[in-house]
Amino acid sequence: MITVTGLDVTAEPTVPERALVVCAHPDDVDFGAAGTVARLTAAGTDVRYCIVTDGDAGEAPDGVARADVAALRQAEQQAAAAAVGVDEVRFLGYPDGRLEVTLGLRRDLSAVIREVEPDVVLCQSPERRWDRVFASHPDHLAAGEATLQAVYPDARNPHAHVELAERGLGPHTVREVWVMAHPQANRYVDITDTYEAKLSALRAHTSQTAHVDLEALIGGWSAATAAAAGLAEGRRAEAFFTCRTG
Repeated sequence: MITVTGLDVTAEPTVPERALVVCAHPDDVDFGAAGTVARLTAAGTDVRYCIVTDGDAGEAPDGVARADVAALRQAEQQAAAAAVGVDEVRFLGYPDGRLEVTLGLRRDLSAVIREVEPDVVLCQSPERRWDRVFASHPDHLAAGEATLQAVYPDARNPHAHVELAERGLGPHTVREVWVMAHPQANRYVDITDTYEAKLSALRAHTSQTAHVDLEALIGGWSAATAAAAGLAEGRRAEAFFTCRTG
């Protein structure tokens, strides 16, 4: 079961059959939602990832050429996904650090939504958080805004991006959106039972996290989030702003 501020998500209504997570960079999903993803996959949800940029502006370990960083980060994200039960990761290959909300990006995300046909889309917040400014990287904001525009109206509109229909991709309506790192959370997921899986996913991003005390960082975040949700001491949680799309 997925505990949401004391409620079981299976009661409102059911655990989604399919979910798509869209993030700007490799590792974003693992910082923001890997514990929730692990709960979803354990409950039977088919979860897939779409990573928008190639991650090549991230840390380059000693001995790794800058030209090889993108491939390294893709491999790390594949391993991180496997740690929480996700088999499919799509990489759109946009340049890291230069992401903008364009019609091309909206089209590409609409194509993924139409192919995957998710009930729920998890994405990053297009709204800046001043208390956690690092969560509001310009790429995060752009990826969040473009994803929300792809969810509504593009992916559901048969007259948007007509080239997708020519490829056989018909319209699809996403039922609900869960936004990570939003300034006003309204859904808290208890990830106590999947906390170690979240850490394993983050550790898979060796090039980015080997120098980070993940237990201290993620432990502090998840405990504070659980406290904000009113969960008992010792619990851990992730937070989202959720809304139905129609």
